[in-house]
Order: sequence, then structure tokens, then C-alpha cells
Amino acid sequence: MKKLILAIIVLGAVVYGGTTLYLSSFDRKTAPRLAENSPSHSDAVTMAAFDVLKEARCDYCHAENVELPFYFKLPIASSLMEQDRFKGLRNFRMEPVIAAINEGKPVGLVALSRIEFVMQRNLMPPTLYLIMHWHARLSEQQRDDVIKWVRQERQKYYATQGVADRFASEPVQPVPESVPVDPKLVVLGKELFFEKRLSGDNTLSCASCHDLQKGGVDGLVTATGIFGQKGPINVPTVYNSVFNHSQFWDGRAADLEEQAAGPVMNPLEMGSKTWEDVINKLRQEPSYEKRFEEAFGTPVIDKQRITDAIGAYEKTLITPDSPFDMYLKGVDGAINAQAKRGYELFKENGCASCHNGVALGGAAYEELGLQKDYFADRGGKLTDADMGRFNVTHKDMDKHSFKVPLLRNIALTGPYFHDGSVKTLKEAVEKMLKYQTPYHKLTDQEVDDIVAFLKTLTGKYQGQSIDKLAP
Repeated sequence: MKKLILAIIVLGAVVYGGTTLYLSSFDRKTAPRLAENSPSHSDAVTMAAFDVLKEARCDYCHAENVELPFYFKLPIASSLMEQDRFKGLRNFRMEPVIAAINEGKPVGLVALSRIEFVMQRNLMPPTLYLIMHWHARLSEQQRDDVIKWVRQERQKYYATQGVADRFASEPVQPVPESVPVDPKLVVLGKELFFEKRLSGDNTLSCASCHDLQKGGVDGLVTATGIFGQKGPINVPTVYNSVFNHSQFWDGRAADLEEQAAGPVMNPLEMGSKTWEDVINKLRQEPSYEKRFEEAFGTPVIDKQRITDAIGAYEKTLITPDSPFDMYLKGVDGAINAQAKRGYELFKENGCASCHNGVALGGAAYEELGLQKDYFADRGGKLTDADMGRFNVTHKDMDKHSFKVPLLRNIALTGPYFHDGSVKTLKEAVEKMLKYQTPYHKLTDQEVDDIVAFLKTLTGKYQGQSIDKLAP
């Protein structure tokens, strides 16, 4: 009997060892490759990082069209692996990373921040995967190679003007003083932004919900539209919205110009019936045709020109020179010790994985409830607004995913979340830690430190701190 047991153990070890050796060979044989003429071949830092990502085979769970190991096809393992792949594909995609490296182009800032975080925390590859893929276990040197590449990419492609050298590779960068825009369109766009004749009953303008004296929002749980109707979702700030990669919580508008058109015709918002009605009302003001001619070289008033002008004006609604920006520019005393601790905690707990760049957000979609079911805990009936990005793509992996909100001026833009259910900034931080990160057991003091950091993000509009704009 002892010999039989020993034989079984030996046989099992041989089978297991043989399988892992086969998988090592398969992993390396089918791994992503760069083209022979890829510019990245001449960059040792990039190639070292790519070799690590290739060795770990991150693409197994984070790329859609990939040749998978044989056990992905086994009945029981298949269902388990597919769940992991679904989560992996939902939360991070390798295809654009590999494509950018291959073409010698910048990797997206959100991708860089997420890669850096998992390398710092040694979160990937997961333990169960390593049982069958020994070679994918990353050494400290390999993780350091990837982190070095991430910081090189940031410094090379994303450092903004005026940032101190020591902060040039940080995930957060100072807001630029301006963005390119046609000043003639801005003049007209400002008038249209405050023009109530865009609404069906001439009572509401863009500024009604996006109050520049209230942080670019209305301060309500959800928007109030024409005839006092309540909208389904919290109003996002118009300040710094130029830095969003798309507009609205669900990203249904590609840019500010497309976004400007939406509320005008929405029956719950500004409630106009047709664009022809809006245009006719503007024509009743004789000076408008002259203003359009000054802006566009023609007196013609139409939907495209209206939204182009509003979009141009909204591009100027940026808020540089916050205390934190000044800190990033080298003024060490611009923020206090508590805020500095808060920024480090913000990075250490994965917040900067989504909230990065000059606007600290707006460049990715993320599932609300990544670590725990937010909607089950919130209670109440699910609404169409709760479905998020799914309403645009109709893909299951986009359910409850929302464009990551901007954190610039966040102290002024409550209540928070798409449903406006969170009243205070401290509660918002606590819920984000609980539902979005695996590291939610912070002390009360640590949460206060993060809040102190977030309060340093209040910037200036036309030279005046926007928290001083309120009447």
C-alpha cells in the first residue's frame, strides 16, 4: 500500500511537472511579439518592461483574441477561467498597451497607472495562475523594470509645462494654463452658454445646471429641468471637462460639442422641441446674426455652429494653479503635511489607478462596485441611469460602468456619485475605498488625510480661486 501511495505521488508529480513545463513552452511560444521594425527595439527600458509583461502573459486574461492554454477548454476549469477572463477584460485591456509599444507611441496614462499599481502591490499574476505557470512569478527586479518604464513613459509624454523635475513622472500633473481654442468662438459660446432661449420655455440655460459659481454643478442630487422635472442623474462639473475623453457619465457624447447638443433637446432638461425652434428664437435677437458672422464668417445660425461655439467656450473653463498644482511645480509649502500624506495614501491605495492625469479622471470607464456590490448595499430599484455605459454599448461587461469623474475642485461639487447619494467628501472617499479597492481598512485619520489632499485640488478660473466665486 505504501508503495502504491508513493507511486501515485510520484506519478502525480511527474504529470504536474510535465504539465507546467509544457505550459511554460506554450506560454513563450504563443506570447505577443513586436514587429521587427518596431521603434521600441532600440529602447532598453521599454523592452525590459515588455519582456516582463510577455513573460507573465497578462494577455491571457486582459486581451480578447488570444490562444489560450488547453485547460481553458476543460469543462470545470473553463467556467472558472471564463469568469476570471470576464473580470479581466472588463477591468483592463492589454491590446492597446501592446499596440502602442509596437508602434513606439505613448501608452495611455490610465493603463500606465494601473500597471504601476499592480506591480507595486505585487497583485499580478494571481496566485492560482502561478500554480500552473511557475515562470510567470515576477521577481522584484522584474517589477522594478516595469515601474521604471511606466515612469519613463509619463515623463516623456505626459509631464505638463512647469512641473518640477521631481514630479515629472507622477500620475497627476498640473493643469495647463490654457488649451488651444478660437477666441472668436469663445465670445459667442459664452453668450450661448448663458442663453435661456435654448430651452423650450426660455427659463433655462447651460449655466442653470452648470453654475460656474458652484463648482460647475448645481449642488443637487439630480438635475432639475424644464417645468421643475427631476432628471435621473447627478450633474457632472463643466470645469475641466475639456480633459474628459468623452462626455456624460455613460460617455455617450464624443466631445464637448456633441455634449452641448444633448440637454437642449432632452425633454427632462432644457426641453426644446426642435433645433429649428431654437434657431428661430435666436434670430429674433437681431444682434445674434452679427455675432455668428463675427465668429464663423457667416450670419447663418444652425445647430452645428451653436454647439461648436458652446464647446469652444467650455474648453476655456479650466482651473489651473490649485495649491496642489503649485506643489507639483516645486512650491513645497503650497500644501501642508497632512495633504502630502493624503496624496501618498491616494496613490498607495489605488485611487490614482483611475484618477490620474491633469484632471484626475475622465479618461476611462470603471465598474461601480469593483470589489463589493454597491447597488445591493445602496438598496432601492435599479434605474436606467444605474446601468451606465451599458446604455450606450449594450455589452454585459459595461453594466454599471461609468466614466471616472474628475477630482479637480471636488470639494465644491457634491453631492457625489452618479446617483448623488453621497453628501460629504469624506463619505465619498470611504465608499470608494470600500467598493473600488481591496484596501478599504484605512483609519479615520488616513481617510481625513486623503480628504485634505482632495481639498488642495480647488483651482482658479481667470485668476480667482473658484471657491471664492460663489455669491
